[in-house]
Amino acid sequence: MKKENVESMYEPRLIRINEVAKLTTLSRSCINLWVAQGRFPAPLTLSPTVKVWRLKHLVHWIESQSNQGDSSVSSERLQKLEATA
Repeated sequence: MKKENVESMYEPRLIRINEVAKLTTLSRSCINLWVAQGRFPAPLTLSPTVKVWRLKHLVHWIESQSNQGDSSVSSERLQKLEATA
């Protein structure tokens, strides 16, 4: 990844739910449900109708999910291989 892309990713930026949905590939309803369940970063409430997320918090969340996903996929593959052996 180019240096300017990394720097721009961590600049202080607020994004609305439509951008969050595109970034994470989650639906708006899933995002709202996971926020309520504590499984997704909570938004900042700017007004009763405007909620935004900090981009850096979402990037960290995505990275943590991919780390968890990588290990669980590896474990699942290992279990399948052991079961067939």
